[in-house]
Amino acid sequence: MNVVAYEALPMRVVFGPGSLARLGEETDRIGLRRVLVLSTPGQRGLAERVAAVLGDRAVGMHDRARRHVPVPTVDEAAKTATEVAADGCVAAGGGSTIGLAKAVALRVGLPYVALPTTYAGSEMTPVWGLTENARKRTGRDRAVLPAAVVYDPDLTSTVPAAVAAVSGLNAIAHAMEALYAPDGSPVVAAMAERGIRDLASALPTLAAAEADDAARASALEGAWLCGACLGATTMGLHHKLCHVLGGMLDLPHAETHAVVLPYVAAFNLPAAPDADAAVRRALDGPDAADGLRDLAARLGAPLSLAELGVERSQLDLVVEETLSAPYANPRPIRHEDLVRLLEEMRSGCWR
Repeated sequence: MNVVAYEALPMRVVFGPGSLARLGEETDRIGLRRVLVLSTPGQRGLAERVAAVLGDRAVGMHDRARRHVPVPTVDEAAKTATEVAADGCVAAGGGSTIGLAKAVALRVGLPYVALPTTYAGSEMTPVWGLTENARKRTGRDRAVLPAAVVYDPDLTSTVPAAVAAVSGLNAIAHAMEALYAPDGSPVVAAMAERGIRDLASALPTLAAAEADDAARASALEGAWLCGACLGATTMGLHHKLCHVLGGMLDLPHAETHAVVLPYVAAFNLPAAPDADAAVRRALDGPDAADGLRDLAARLGAPLSLAELGVERSQLDLVVEETLSAPYANPRPIRHEDLVRLLEEMRSGCWR
């Protein structure tokens, strides 16, 4: 038995249908009196609903969150927070909004409450990312953890089926990498396997746009668990590739994860037999990588980087950037391996 270390993150989670109504209690609990509500432009309606729930606590709305958290977007949000004298934020939406809240917390120290509406699970991690000059920088800092996460499955009822599918695959990628991370533990492994199973069982129902309260709750629980796994472990090749592709080529974040997931699984899992067995159990199938690819196809997710607009001529720079800094991975990554892997991802060529 290996020596392991596991450090639980200081996260408060409120989960259940109708939990949005408790948002005011949660902001009061952490002492927020002047709250700025963050969202994307497309989630302006949700931001207005959140402001109504907060009542006099809400002092403004900022609906300018963007994917990959560009530095100018953070500058603008921090300026707005200062102008309204906010003492905290509520991040209402998916990964783009939560990423902005993390950046504002890092920049000006404002605590925030996360109100997730997709299944990626980034709200459970101390991982932040900023994009500047087509390069995405990431780091880990407990200062970016939300003071509370309010999971309300009712809020995911209007999430488009395509968004539900790719955000759930994004969360599954978190769990897969946690299973072979060098700083994993039995606690993380148990959460990862359960999270993958929850999402794999719920996502086909949600991708079919069926009104299923149980499936929405199960997917959100899976996102919670998978995000917590990522928050406790080191990221590997999958996340490195997604950060490079997203920051350099401005690709949609969750869709990129969906494409990359089965290819990195096929590359890494043979070198991580325990992780491979856990993913196979969670998917209830004989082959982990094939199971992930089949799941993505069933969900109607993109299956190639070409579908996201990536040109062959762009891959060389992606290879160089990915190899430019060392990172943990269960299998050594050679230049020729990465070239082949990216070419297969771009074309959608599956073994």
